[in-house]
Amino acid sequence: MFPTRLTAETLDRIQTRLRARLADEGLDALLTDSPEDVAYLTGFFHHPSERPVAVWMDVDGETVLLVPELERENAERQSARADIVSYPEFPGVLPPFRALAARVGRRGRVGFSTGMTWERQTAAFAELDAAEAVPTPLVTVARYVKLPEEVALHAEAARITDLMLEAGVALIRESVAAGGALPSEAELASHVGGVGVSTMYAEHDDVIVVSPLAGGLVYAGANSAYPHGLPSGYRLQPGDTFMLSLGCAVGGRFVEGERTFVLGTPTAEQRRYHDAVRLAQATGSGAIRPGRECRAANAECLDVIRDAGLGGYLRHRQGHGIGLGMHEPPWLEDGDATVLAAGMIVSNEPGIYIPGHAGYRISDSMLVTEEGSRPLTAFPRDLDHCTIDL
Repeated sequence: MFPTRLTAETLDRIQTRLRARLADEGLDALLTDSPEDVAYLTGFFHHPSERPVAVWMDVDGETVLLVPELERENAERQSARADIVSYPEFPGVLPPFRALAARVGRRGRVGFSTGMTWERQTAAFAELDAAEAVPTPLVTVARYVKLPEEVALHAEAARITDLMLEAGVALIRESVAAGGALPSEAELASHVGGVGVSTMYAEHDDVIVVSPLAGGLVYAGANSAYPHGLPSGYRLQPGDTFMLSLGCAVGGRFVEGERTFVLGTPTAEQRRYHDAVRLAQATGSGAIRPGRECRAANAECLDVIRDAGLGGYLRHRQGHGIGLGMHEPPWLEDGDATVLAAGMIVSNEPGIYIPGHAGYRISDSMLVTEEGSRPLTAFPRDLDHCTIDL
C-alpha cells in the first residue's frame, strides 16, 4: 500500500522552513485559516465551513491548531502536528478566536495570510493581543517548492491520472467495437472519476479525501470550445474533437493531465489545430526551467500559437502552479515575474478554442528540476496516438 500522509518528521521540516521565513520577515508569529495552509503545516485535512479552523505558528517553535470542538477528534485521529485548541461552537457565546488568544498570549508583529477574508481578520484580531497585524503571502510562497516526500505524492497522482485517461479511451473504443451508442460527456466523466477513486481505495491506506478526489472535465465537439465547460448529456459523434481534462489528488497533492482526441480520421483542419497546440506544449516544456521567469516561459510557449496564425483563438495563459490546490500560484502568465525553481510543480497547458468547432488543449503537470523540467503525466500527446479509429 502507498502511504498518503506525510510523516511527523516531514511536517516538522515544513514548519522549520516556515519559521526561518518568519524570522526573515521580522514576524513574531503567523496566522492562517486557508484549508490548504492548515493541511500543509499540520497534516490536518478538513471540509471548510463557517466554523473557523486556523493555524498559529510562532518563531519560538509553537504551533497551535484552532478547531471547533466537533473537529477535535478528527484532528487527533489525523495526528495533526500541532497543539490543539478548540472552541464549543460557532458563532458561539464566546468568540472562537478567544480560545486561541487565551492560549498564545500577547505577541508583537503577527502575519496573517493574504487570502483571509476581512470578516475573519476582524474576528481574529479583535481577540488576539497583537501589536501589529501584517498581511503576508509567506505560506503561499513556501508552498511553491515541494519537498521530495510531496513530489512522491504528486507522482502517484500522475500515475492514476494516466490510468483515468486510459480508462476514458478504453470506454469509447469498447463502445465503437460494440456498435452501439457512444458515451455521453457525463457518462465519460463519471466513468473516469470512478476509476480514479476506486484505484485510490484499492491501492492506498488512509485515503485523504479532498475535492475533487478524482475526475475532471469532459467535453466534445463545439462544447469543448468553452475552456472550462462542464460535462453535459451530449453524446459523442463520429468526427468529433473531444477533450479529457482529468486529474486527482493523492495525499492532498494534485496533478492534472489533459489530452485532446479525434474520433475517426482527423481532417486537415483538426490536424492543423492539434499539431499547433502540440508544438506549443512541447516548446512550453522546454521553457519551464529553473532561473526562468514565469512570464518568459508563458510568452515562449504561446508565441508558437501566435506564429501559426492562431493567436485569435487563445483564451488563457500557459499554466499555473499545482500543489495542495489544483490552481495556485505561481502563474505562467505575462503578469507574473516569479522565477521558477527546482521543486516547483506547474501545469503546461496551452490551448486554442474555435467557436462552433472545438477546443484543443494538452496539459501535463511539470516538475521543475535542477536541469530543466519533466512531465509527471505520461499519456501520449501526439494526434496519431490521440485518434480513436471508427
